[in-house]
Amino acid sequence: MPFLPYKSLPNLLTLGRLVLVPVIIAMISAQRWKEACIIFILAGISDAVDGWLAKTFDLRTELGAYLDPVADKALLVSIYVALAIDGVVPATLTIIIVARDLMIIGAVIISWLLDKPLEIRPLLISKLNTAAQIGFAALVLGMKAFQIEPGTGFSVAIYGVAALTLASLVAYLATWARHMSL
Repeated sequence: MPFLPYKSLPNLLTLGRLVLVPVIIAMISAQRWKEACIIFILAGISDAVDGWLAKTFDLRTELGAYLDPVADKALLVSIYVALAIDGVVPATLTIIIVARDLMIIGAVIISWLLDKPLEIRPLLISKLNTAAQIGFAALVLGMKAFQIEPGTGFSVAIYGVAALTLASLVAYLATWARHMSL
């Protein structure tokens, strides 16, 4: 079969998002907030575009099904860890986000080890959670980039992201528990 680069475009965009992760983290570490914000927004747009291309033009691949969530997790976990280290977001929020991802990954690995592989499909709550985490990270980076002080809405957003993250964890663990016949 000949190489058709357009068929790989969603996966190439996903790989590009992975490459941007250390760049964004370097910008946050250097407190170059405008650059971090712009690059993060580009990464977020690439996530939307690669998904749209894959669905609209039937360019879905098995590699993409695994690569896209890995890129999302690498981006979001890295961003939240860097923002927590910098004291910009509460460490508790970051711990909730990282713990959720580790628990889900652990459940999938246990399923594979017990020869009961679990089909990985994003749940609606998970999509909402990812959108909220991306939106909140963009908000935080934008506030830092343009020196906007957080208001009451900032605290509400923190609780909202935490609640969606926990709800997503519960939904995935319930699906996993049913699959494992617990």
